[in-house]
Amino acid sequence: MSEFTLHPWPGPVPAPQDGVFVIRVASSTQREVARQQVRAATSAALAAVLGIPPETIHIDSTPGQPPHITLDGDGRRIGCSFSHEEGYSLAAVNLHGAVGVDLMRVYEVFDWQAVARDYLGPEACAALAATPAADSTLAFVLAWTRHEAALKCHGMQLVEWSEDLAVPATVTLSAMLPDNLVASLARPLQDPPQ
Repeated sequence: MSEFTLHPWPGPVPAPQDGVFVIRVASSTQREVARQQVRAATSAALAAVLGIPPETIHIDSTPGQPPHITLDGDGRRIGCSFSHEEGYSLAAVNLHGAVGVDLMRVYEVFDWQAVARDYLGPEACAALAATPAADSTLAFVLAWTRHEAALKCHGMQLVEWSEDLAVPATVTLSAMLPDNLVASLARPLQDPPQ
């Protein structure tokens, strides 16, 4: 599994790798409160990275489009993505383009086969079927979070798999976290030039 660095926040200033950093925030179990907490933490972390006041950072969300960050007096759009699992939130920031992040707890008692068939498609199902039974739940969670992160990266909604579904190529990394959590990070295969 290719991994990426998760920066606990609050904590030391994140060190972007190729313009990307991911923060981990202990958050409320109430989704709306967790959403507010991770967005405030994202603004604070990005402010620390860029050396600017947090109030000059704006996280914009439009239904049906990926969120992005704008800065006062700066025309760039900075990519961001969020994911929540009970008590944890992740925020990914890409200073140079789009990004997607997904977080999921590994549940042993989970009928993942039907979900994989409906959403991940035959190629992923074949790879999962070839996985030893003892590793199959983790393999599903890895496949699922990578798929979700790639969709988020490209501003695509989760839909049932079809032959017409074309998710653009991404670079995807995953990390194991405490409390039986898996996180995946996706970015475009090639970020746009600055």
